Amino acid sequence: MVEPEVGDFRTAGPPRWLSSRAGGLVLALHVQPGARRTAVVGIHGDRLKIAIATRPADGRANAALLEFLALRLGVARSALDLLSGASSREKRVAVRAPLTCAEIAEALRSE
Repeated sequence: MVEPEVGDFRTAGPPRWLSSRAGGLVLALHVQPGARRTAVVGIHGDRLKIAIATRPADGRANAALLEFLALRLGVARSALDLLSGASSREKRVAVRAPLTCAEIAEALRSE
C-alpha cells in the first residue's frame, strides 16, 4: 500500500504525527539537530522529521525548533509548548492556536 503524501488526508484521515487534545493539537516530531539546514524532512516512523541547523547545546536547538514551527504555522511562539523530549530527538509539541489539522499538515509539508 502506498502511504499518502504528508498532509494529504482527504481520504486517509489526519497524519499519524498529528493528534488532538484538550486546548489544541499535538505534533509528534523526530528532530535532527546540527543539520546543514533547518527544514521539514518528511516522515520518520509515525513522527514528522524536522532537521534543525542549530546544535543541541543549552536548549538552543529546542528554541530554534519552536521558532521554526511558529514561522511555518504562522502563529506566535507563545502558542507552542514543548510537552516532552527536551533532551531527546523524539519530541511532542502542543499547538494552541485556531488551526485545523489540514492547515497544520499543509504548513508542514516537506520541502
